[in-house]
Amino acid sequence: MVGTSGAGALSRVLVTGATGVLGRVVVGQALALGHDVVGISRRGGQVGGRVEAEPLDVRDRPAVRRVVSAARPDLVVHTAYAQDDWATTADGAAHVALAARSAGARLVHVSSDVVFSGADVMYAERALPDPVSPYGAAKAAAETAVAAIDPSAVIARTSLIMGSRDSPMEIRVGGLLDGTATGELFTDDIRCPVHVSDLAAALLELGFAGARGIRHVTGPDAVSRFEIGELIAARDGLDRGVLRPGSRREAGVPGPLDVRLDCSWTQSQLRTVLRGARDFLSDPEALD
Repeated sequence: MVGTSGAGALSRVLVTGATGVLGRVVVGQALALGHDVVGISRRGGQVGGRVEAEPLDVRDRPAVRRVVSAARPDLVVHTAYAQDDWATTADGAAHVALAARSAGARLVHVSSDVVFSGADVMYAERALPDPVSPYGAAKAAAETAVAAIDPSAVIARTSLIMGSRDSPMEIRVGGLLDGTATGELFTDDIRCPVHVSDLAAALLELGFAGARGIRHVTGPDAVSRFEIGELIAARDGLDRGVLRPGSRREAGVPGPLDVRLDCSWTQSQLRTVLRGARDFLSDPEALD
């Protein structure tokens, strides 16, 4: 559900990772709110046929500064990352923050629940990161850099992004259901998924409203990967019996098991309603 509070306060939005699952929805919503939008992504390309994303590698600090300076944005929404590349995830975030600060733009930086180990299960915004994976460490480093460069920036931690057929989890489950992929879905890998449209709306609302600091932006339902698979199968009228449950702990896959972000304070400040996975995954019309 899209909140529009403060939507008239800004006129130009720059979105990194604009061709990604989240980035393209941020682009579309910003356009719908009447803003000029500039998109950038590593390879460039069309975003919904409305914006031509400029090719830009966020690892290239001079190029990032040059492009952001030329765009003269009021708001930068940084969604770009690469799970297997520290330089993109950590250094890239610092480069974008420096460029946004130099251009006088507000910054909304998208982070992740993987900055936490899962040892405490539930995490409030004030909780200190304790990552247990290289990607989590890169995301934690990015948060530190962004906060140091621009204390007025929003650092929005989120979780599994769903609600789109080409989100990684939808693709994974789809492959298991149609037999083009094999493997298990873990019953002990628990997250709080967020619908991509809800997340995009919340990021823009936080930027428009002048929020700052750490914000947790996920759905309220804590579900396992296996339950997500069952919900998708039921939504699509497919046989959930083909899905095989497994244990991440037993498989030895690195990373946190059960991580839940407490979003109660942030949700109380938002007009955007962050729906739970059991809600939006039961509704075929909720696919973006």
